[in-house]
Amino acid sequence: MVFIGDEIARCAPAPSNGMEQRMQKRRRFKQTQSLEERLAEVAKMLRRKAEMLPQGRLRDVAERKARQVDTASHLSQWLRSPGLRTPD
Repeated sequence: MVFIGDEIARCAPAPSNGMEQRMQKRRRFKQTQSLEERLAEVAKMLRRKAEMLPQGRLRDVAERKARQVDTASHLSQWLRSPGLRTPD
């Protein structure tokens, strides 16, 4: 009997007691800007890109992505607010 993922399981190394020591450490770094600031930059870049495009599908896609990024920023801000109240 074959299950989904078996082809991956055959490639995986056999588990051992010291496997944690051999695993590669994740490279971590500290963000210098908040998520909201980074999202605002992305939205601004998308709007500038949309302004340079002619009317049509590509421009609409860029504008829609900018609105989605704005929505993500507002949701993040709302989730960080105390008591999950809507932010001012």
